Amino acid sequence: QVHLVESGGGLAQAGDSLRLSCAASESAFSNGRMAWFRQAPGKERELVATITWNAGYTWYPDSVKGRFTISRDKGRNTVDLQMNSLKSEDTAVYYCAGRTGSAFRTDQAAYNYWGQGTQVTVSS
Repeated sequence: QVHLVESGGGLAQAGDSLRLSCAASESAFSNGRMAWFRQAPGKERELVATITWNAGYTWYPDSVKGRFTISRDKGRNTVDLQMNSLKSEDTAVYYCAGRTGSAFRTDQAAYNYWGQGTQVTVSS
């Protein structure tokens, strides 16, 4: 069973930066894709960044494009999310997720593995 463990969340002020990290217990996604989702109170979980493990192709929704950057380190089996120019609307629980297929998918049902989540709170 693959385990994903997030770290790096916390409290920030608007305009600040935070970096989230996700460590996978094994290299299960060599032909797959990793992603970061977030869920704010009362809202559905949404995809904020995704990357293919092999080629490193990335995708972001307009809400975070230009501010968030996803990256992966094959040697360490980690996926990071660099978040710059944070806004109050970025406040949410952030989840790392992985899927063993590489097809581009935005729905959470397509991802096989999930971390426990890390809270990010941005004050204005």
